[in-house]
Amino acid sequence: MLLNRQSSGARWRIRPDGPDKVTGRLEYLTDMTAPGMLYGLVLRSPHSHARIVSISTSRAKRLPGVHAVVTHEDVPGLNRYGIARQDQPVFCEDRVRYVGDAVAAVAAESPELAELALAMIEAEYEPLPIVDDPEQALAPDAPQLHPDGNVLHRSEYKTGDADEAFASCLYIVEETYRTPRQMHAYMETEGGLFVPEPDGRLTVYAPTQHGFMDRLQLSRILAVPEQRIRVVSSPIGGSFGGKDELNVQPYGALLAMATGRPVKLHHSRRESVRAGLKRHPMIIRMKTGTDRDGRLIAHRVRIVADTGPYATLGAEVLNFAMEHVIGPYAMAHIDAEGVSVFTNNGMSGEFRGFGGNQAIFALEGQMDRLAERHGMDPWVFRRLNLREDGIGPFGQPIARTGGAEKVWAALADCPFRQEAAEAPLSGNGRAPWLKTGVGAAFVMHGAGLGYGIPDPAGGRLSLREDGRIEAAFGYEEFGQGLIATLEQMLIEQLGVMPGDIRIVIGDTDAVPDSGSSTASRATSMMWQALQNMKGPFISRLLAAAEQAVKLPASRLRPGPGGVRDREDGRLVIAYADLAASLTEPVVCETRFHYPTAPTDRVGAHYLYSYAAVAVKVEVDGLTGRVRVLDQFHAVAAGPVMNPQGYLGQIEGGSSMAYGFTLTEEALMERGQYVTRNFDTYLIPTAADLSGSFAVLPIEDLPEDDAHGPRGIGEIGSVGLAPAIAAAVRQAARHDVTFITVHGNDEMLRAAVAEKRPGMRILAVTVLT
Repeated sequence: MLLNRQSSGARWRIRPDGPDKVTGRLEYLTDMTAPGMLYGLVLRSPHSHARIVSISTSRAKRLPGVHAVVTHEDVPGLNRYGIARQDQPVFCEDRVRYVGDAVAAVAAESPELAELALAMIEAEYEPLPIVDDPEQALAPDAPQLHPDGNVLHRSEYKTGDADEAFASCLYIVEETYRTPRQMHAYMETEGGLFVPEPDGRLTVYAPTQHGFMDRLQLSRILAVPEQRIRVVSSPIGGSFGGKDELNVQPYGALLAMATGRPVKLHHSRRESVRAGLKRHPMIIRMKTGTDRDGRLIAHRVRIVADTGPYATLGAEVLNFAMEHVIGPYAMAHIDAEGVSVFTNNGMSGEFRGFGGNQAIFALEGQMDRLAERHGMDPWVFRRLNLREDGIGPFGQPIARTGGAEKVWAALADCPFRQEAAEAPLSGNGRAPWLKTGVGAAFVMHGAGLGYGIPDPAGGRLSLREDGRIEAAFGYEEFGQGLIATLEQMLIEQLGVMPGDIRIVIGDTDAVPDSGSSTASRATSMMWQALQNMKGPFISRLLAAAEQAVKLPASRLRPGPGGVRDREDGRLVIAYADLAASLTEPVVCETRFHYPTAPTDRVGAHYLYSYAAVAVKVEVDGLTGRVRVLDQFHAVAAGPVMNPQGYLGQIEGGSSMAYGFTLTEEALMERGQYVTRNFDTYLIPTAADLSGSFAVLPIEDLPEDDAHGPRGIGEIGSVGLAPAIAAAVRQAARHDVTFITVHGNDEMLRAAVAEKRPGMRILAVTVLT
């Protein structure tokens, strides 16, 4: 089954949330209002690093129509937050460390009054030395941003003796790879509505990827039990990891509790850029060596990641990158070290691919360069060096799928790569300055949070009073198609129709804790939960039907509209009538943990997806513009639950990777954003992505596999960057080790001018 934009079939369905989204009828959480609502705003630091001398809020508090002005003195509980490490201040007390740091918040009768109140808060600062380079932050004399210094986390993995092994290598490639600070660029910026309830509880309507984690963090800040907080977290207008951490929630919650009235906060795009998370910029130095047969012998890696002023999940992102700079390749001698560094730059955090994008860009670049040294086809070189199935990057046991070899072989089905092999690509006869090239990359991508990290899963099925079969999961819908995929699984596994089902997600009062909607885990865990619940739920449903219709359960089965006769398919009892007859509820719940590898390496994964990505590009030798003409993705991730969603995830992920590679960078100078809005930030458009796009799903798994479909939410975003770099290398005969974008013609011409024989371009530049 080859999926592309023209694909169709019996399993293709209209998304349940599709019509409301495309017509604009859908009410996102940031669209909500409430009677008597106030408007909240946050005062943020104008400095990237400074000591707070004083904050005076008296003038703002006296302003008519202003109902609350809060600072760190008004936080009843913990004045810190963070999923893994609670180090980010809700409100700064004595020091600001980036331009998004909050020092106060206000709630007023109108947005204009709230703006005026912010302007009347008198904050005095004493600027401090700025640390804006992660490598300089490691210097002994660098200003220290935290009591324990400028290092958030160090990670290493070593096996064998790399120094000795390098001495025996025939070829050695050393390169430094640099990756940009990328925005999530979701359509819906951070925001929410915060409603104090008559019973003293607080309801939070705010987009997040883990409502239960938000509830836990807010309970610490407000110093109230978790059960006194309800978090409604769906639907969301895009996240990609950027709304995994708290953003406006602490401020809205504090203001609502202070005023006793509903409070709405909604970031402008500029404030979202200023305070929101970005992809970690990384500097990755690699030295890799081979023997005379082309086998990888030694691999040395040094990673420096700019995590910004606070931790978020910077340590976990670094651990993931460390795993993926080894990837699917067998190397006996590895010396890998990484460090995540605090700076006064913008916040880095969770982002689709989670450090794998940066790591695999570098690793695949090494594979291409070494293959060239040996005069080998780069794809043959990769196959020669693939690690044995069932062994992970850290030597840990992993689930066997054969996926690596399958996607390697699948690249033979890529038509434009076949054409390039038969007739090497050259300049366009009509425009000889246009050069085309084909490149490919290999991806091994871990799913789940990894060993040693709490990763709960679970769900609930029940027959409700109105006759609907309700599936309740603690996940969030943020555009990835989770609702559509769950609906399709329920239809196919229970034999029901859409009208028989109610899906409940994203409400801590109504769903079990299923873990986070991150790490390519939600579909896998919904599938596993249904496997656990399907048998018991159907047994209880049919036992209830047996009592209601006085027929043996063995003659019955669930079907469209109700319970049916197993032999002739006739409707025996409608679900609504069955629900009305119940003396006790028909409900089934499951709790379990995402599968992990038997290892003691924190963060090491057990389930992996694999992909082979090929692209054809056109490079304009006059301007440096790069166009992606065609894409081919072979993906081994187990059975396809939702073909339309599967294609959408790979296509959407690749568009994000296109921007990461060719157009997007949130530029900073001295800790200040130069890029402040979308007017200077080039997000790929439909015109950029108009070439052919095909996805080949590889669905078969070993007969004894118990884990079902693997996640594909991230893998489509990982392999495109190294594939484009390889294609540009073939077309222009220049290496690409630095992903960035230059914003003006003068810099563009300078980059092209450097493209002389014997020199190497370190940046691909594109104008759209």
